[in-house]
Amino acid sequence: MKRIIVPCDFSGPAVHAFRFAVDVAAQAAGEIHLLHVIEVPILQDPAVLSFEDGLFKELRAQAALEMRTLTVDVPDSVSVIHAIRFGSMHKIIPIYVSAVDGDLVIMGTHGASGLREFFVGSNAGKVVRTSAVPVITVKDNYSGPVKRIVFPCTLENEFQEELAHKVKALQQFFQTRLHIVWVNSPLYPERDVNVRERLEAFAERLGFENYTVNIYHDMDTEAGILNFAHQVEADMIALGTHGRRGMAHFLHGSVAEDIVDHSRSMIWTSVMPSAVSEY
Repeated sequence: MKRIIVPCDFSGPAVHAFRFAVDVAAQAAGEIHLLHVIEVPILQDPAVLSFEDGLFKELRAQAALEMRTLTVDVPDSVSVIHAIRFGSMHKIIPIYVSAVDGDLVIMGTHGASGLREFFVGSNAGKVVRTSAVPVITVKDNYSGPVKRIVFPCTLENEFQEELAHKVKALQQFFQTRLHIVWVNSPLYPERDVNVRERLEAFAERLGFENYTVNIYHDMDTEAGILNFAHQVEADMIALGTHGRRGMAHFLHGSVAEDIVDHSRSMIWTSVMPSAVSEY
């Protein structure tokens, strides 16, 4: 977590994300890249280009002022780099992350619901689905410390093993308690005794410490994760995502993206590269 990218539109959730990123950067002795993306419309008429050029300069100046205001109280121990880009946020972010060799994205989200969720989704949801580095999404003000992380476990062979190593490092960084949970739903029912044995063997094999193993019954996976996290008063939920895109995402959806849109907890997500579908 040495190089943290914080996309910021200066909304409440974005400011909350920045404040949390400052705490993380201070603990990790890292630096923050505060990134503001100015959405650019596609224009065809040359007659309005000069006007738009002036407008973009004004927007850049305003963004720079707001960045200076936002960062005025940041401790000297935390380095903050200001970056302003033009384009589409969910497209610019991965380009910027790659250019600066970022380790983590921390961003605010308003979530999404109704038709906007079904057809468009949130910017944060799109970033979660495609980011090459882990993403932490923040909705509410959080002063820390992170005390409880929920890790929904599916035991998907090598995908889950890869994810578990990342979650273990996350837990060690925050020095927190981990609640490993299996959601048992009517759609994919399993015998509790068998699941518990598998979860305990999994946790022991991965060398987890300071953790609990849980089986939670609910109507579906998303509801189970959200309800369990609320029950244990989780500060963060750690999830892997298959990073589905295009038609595969439309048909199958993404539990991680849905939880980002609906949870009040912070969400840490990581795309499993070997599981990404391009269809």
